[in-house]
Parts: sequence; structure tokens; C-alpha cells
Amino acid sequence: MAAILGRAGTTATGGFRRHHQETSRGGRRRDAVVVAAVTGAAPQEGSLERPAWSGETPVSRLVAALIAFKPLYSLMKLASREVIIRTAEKSNIPWREMTRKVLESDVYEVFERIRDPNIIYPDYYLSPFHAYDEGNLSWLAAAEAEAATLSIAKRAIPEATSIEEANQIVRGNWMNAIEEHHLKYSGENCQINDILDIGCSVGVSTRYLAERFPSAKAVGLDLSPYFLAVAAQKEEQLCRQNPIRWVHANGEATGLPPNSFDVVSLAYVHL
Repeated sequence: MAAILGRAGTTATGGFRRHHQETSRGGRRRDAVVVAAVTGAAPQEGSLERPAWSGETPVSRLVAALIAFKPLYSLMKLASREVIIRTAEKSNIPWREMTRKVLESDVYEVFERIRDPNIIYPDYYLSPFHAYDEGNLSWLAAAEAEAATLSIAKRAIPEATSIEEANQIVRGNWMNAIEEHHLKYSGENCQINDILDIGCSVGVSTRYLAERFPSAKAVGLDLSPYFLAVAAQKEEQLCRQNPIRWVHANGEATGLPPNSFDVVSLAYVHL
């Protein structure tokens, strides 16, 4: 299944759609909607000014040298984290409180149930990421993920009067893009029954999909069992007609049956 990936900031708030037809399990043609959003902008033609610290400039070489000095880099990382957290809390996102609740919950028991011990992680996934030494394979990254997501939404929609409004706009535009595309190409009589959310993180996007299409069976798939444990632990507290199923797998080789989903979503996945 192919997805059209493009620059964030469209009417779908980073959503890019492509209508895709494939053979169903019964041998008939079925319509599938493949939707993707990526973090960062896609390369564009034309002359774009680089920031002063990027490229081969004296400033960039100085920044690279500072980062290469591990003790100093560690201090810079801690300072940056503190700024990010304080900025979020000034926007009424209770970052530390949200993190504490996750770390003090029974998420560790859920982790043991959801983790696939046979998973082989790609080398890139074992590298530091977003200032976490263990990348996405850490409890701190998983515990802070939802607060970070809310913070990103507020920065994306600065005119929003609240975090809730900003998040509803970002996620609502994404859901609208999927629904409009489905109606346009599949028609009102073609129901969405199965949804796959690849790179679901702690399940924010998956829950929005499940709420917009309550009769569908949603599957959230991620390579981090820590993120999935947080997602599953929160889902267990909800009462849903079709509970979300969480799958610990690599989005590049899911192991799921082919031609088995009506909608495949990649929301803000790093590619």
C-alpha cells in the first residue's frame, strides 16, 4: 500500500490522501483510503535560506563541536527539556502531572502483556531521539508523549483559546480529511469497518479514529512497547463499543494480513 506524503500545513493539518484500490480477502475489489502525515516539510524546489547554524558555516561548525562535547551536550539537553516543559505548563498543559500519573500507574503490567519479545529493532530505532538517550524505548518518552503532543498542537494553532480547542482543530481536520476522501471515492454506502493506525505512539490518533468511526474495529500499531503500554492502559479505562487492539510491530513489516483494512493512517510519523 502506498501513501502520498507531503508538506504539513494543508487543510488537513498535515494530512495527505490517496485513493487506493486493492483486492479484498474475498477476491473482490475493495476501496481503501491511505492517509499519511509526516513531521517536517518535504523538500521543495527553489531557494530557501538555511538557518545560520545549519550547513557548512562557522556557526554550524561551532554548534557541531559543542554537541560533540558530551558533558556540555548533556547540560544543553537538560536545559532544553526544562524550557520545553515550562513553556507547555505556561500553556496550561500539566506536563509533570501527566507524566507522574503514567509512571505511577499499572502500565508496567500492561507492558508485559503487550510486548512481543521476538521483535528485532532496526538500528535507527535504538539511537537517541528527541533528547531521550533510549529513543522511544523508554518509560520517560512514553510518559511524556501525550503532553508533548498537546504542546505541539498549541504551537500549530496559536490562535486557539485553549489546548482542547487546538487539539480538536488539529485532529478534527485530520479526521475530516479522511471522511471527505472516503465519501468522495468510496461513497456513502461503503462503510469503514477496519482501521489501522501505523506509528500510533500512545494512541492519541487511534482514539480519535475510533471515536469518529465507532462501528469500525481500530488497530493501533507501534514499534515501541512502552508507548503501546501507555495507550493500552488508558484504553482499558474507557468503555468503547469496539475496544482498540494494540499491536507491537514494525510499520515496515507489520505481519498483519494483506488487504484487511479500509483505512490506513500514519499521523505525524517520522520517516
